[in-house]
Amino acid sequence: MNDSLTYKILRSHLLEGELIPGADIRIKVDQTLTQDTTGTMAYLQLEALNPEKKATELSVAYVDHNTLQLGFENADDHEYIRSVCEKYGLIYSKAGNGICHQLHLEYFIAPNKILIGSDSHTPTGGAMGAIAIGSGGLDIAIAISKGYYYMTVPKVMNIYLDNALTKNTSAKDIILYLLKILTVKGGVGYILEYTGPGVKSLTISERATITNMGAELGATTSIFVSDEMTRSYLEMQDRVDAYIPLSPDENPYYDAVLKVDLSQIEPLVACPHSPDNVTTVASIGHKKVDQIAIGSCTNGSFEDLMQVAQILKGKKIHDNVDLVISPGSSNVLRMLIENHGLKDLVDAGARILEPSCGPCIGMGQAPKSEGISLRTFNRNFKGRCGTLSAEVYLVSPETAAYSALTGELSSPQALIDIKRTQPQNYLKGQQFFKYYAGDSSLQTVKGPNIKAFPEALETKSKLEGKVLLKASDNMTTDDIIPSNANMLPLRSNIPKLSEFVFHHLDPEFYKKARNENGGFIVGGENYGQGSSREHAALVPLALKITCVVAKSFSRIHKKNLINAGIYPFQFEYEEDYHKIVEGENYEIQLEEGYKMIHLESKTSLSILLKCSQREKDILKAGGALKYEEAQ
Repeated sequence: MNDSLTYKILRSHLLEGELIPGADIRIKVDQTLTQDTTGTMAYLQLEALNPEKKATELSVAYVDHNTLQLGFENADDHEYIRSVCEKYGLIYSKAGNGICHQLHLEYFIAPNKILIGSDSHTPTGGAMGAIAIGSGGLDIAIAISKGYYYMTVPKVMNIYLDNALTKNTSAKDIILYLLKILTVKGGVGYILEYTGPGVKSLTISERATITNMGAELGATTSIFVSDEMTRSYLEMQDRVDAYIPLSPDENPYYDAVLKVDLSQIEPLVACPHSPDNVTTVASIGHKKVDQIAIGSCTNGSFEDLMQVAQILKGKKIHDNVDLVISPGSSNVLRMLIENHGLKDLVDAGARILEPSCGPCIGMGQAPKSEGISLRTFNRNFKGRCGTLSAEVYLVSPETAAYSALTGELSSPQALIDIKRTQPQNYLKGQQFFKYYAGDSSLQTVKGPNIKAFPEALETKSKLEGKVLLKASDNMTTDDIIPSNANMLPLRSNIPKLSEFVFHHLDPEFYKKARNENGGFIVGGENYGQGSSREHAALVPLALKITCVVAKSFSRIHKKNLINAGIYPFQFEYEEDYHKIVEGENYEIQLEEGYKMIHLESKTSLSILLKCSQREKDILKAGGALKYEEAQ
């Protein structure tokens, strides 16, 4: 059978197992990345493993999320992460350098590499012909210390791109189109592999927008071929030696194929409150806009922001619009200065933020009450922007820029055709990086807000507890642990963070869990979608939640639950979901088969835990850290 590009790379990194969809394999990891909201927990776990030296070719710790230092907490986290880098020989990227995914694309990722990162948008690196996978912090710690990663072999879906985009449409419209067709669950269990003649028309920055938001499809990752466009980008980045041409075999096998005619795509918008609630911009009509935010790891490239600068040049934004710009990296910001794009943006009335995640992660620029915000970001979950009553719409940079001029959601097809600006080369500085050799004798620096991660509970032959919450479909990690400027500084303090678990859904959940000394959670389809943050598993663990029973799980969150030692049960029959009553007591037998028994009526419900033998072994051991320590 001829290999897809995905299987070619997996095969070249295979350490254990067979490339059969659904099977467990162990693969060699070349690179890792972390960011600061997930990094502290990852590095506390790395310290527990305490390797003599790192097992990867490079591992980078980026500070890009919690850059607003309203108190000591964020600064203490950054110093702890820096001290870990110094101890173990990791690369440290200081605040102000930019967003991890944009920077990793500029400096480190290369074709035929396997990268795992503690951020769900790590698949951005797939634009370079690499397999880049988001995962939990413990998986990163294991990769740094032991050099490998366990995963379930995904199926491969071929996204065949034909023709080219037309006037003032962009890569953002492509991925929004796919979200409309496939939904946030359509990529679950797949790696999306992009091929076809339409690929040649897309720059690496455009490909990165698509692979970045592949996370919203639920896909394991997304990948493009490595071709002349890849070589050109690496040459502009002064890394041409890293170029390797990579493509699938002739007539490769794919588990599914979706053909997309790029010439038929028009400007699209994802309406509140899901990235797959997509329609055309033209169909919305006149919708007044209060705030527009352009940038993030999805659309913060030099090309994207120069598009915006060209549209705004010599004009003024609408009086009722607040426009903010988040460059993807310090290099992008410098290039905007060199190309006079920054002047055009400021002259038009835009506010320039530092290169960081900023408003995308809820760190500043929350809209007004019931405000309408257009954003070129990747997620528009309810409340993620920092204002629970606001409505967030996801659009392309072109749509955002033109709407900033009109004051309402407007299709950029009314503009003259704006050609994307390609640089001759990229300005690259090293002033924000610290390259540490490693010194195992050093002590790491922990501030008072940095608390130990919770340990897995004692394993038993059965689980008993009350169903503390029954959730609906597509529950996000933002729903489990709110993400905003007030919550983010608590990412290193699980005991304090646990006070806010499910806060938007049930403000009394924390008290219920404490009063009951733990219990169960029941979820619908795609439970735990969204960000990779393992806090969504560690906080329930701290409250002695022993299991989550759901119709289905997001890949990363299920893995994080298993790593933490929380059982992720899946209903054998989805209709049993409706038989579970919130607030009532149940028992689950763990010895032979999995039966969920209603303790009052003794009614038995058939439950199937769909996991491999290795995952069962991890749960019996009390989580992945204890399992790895025993190996």
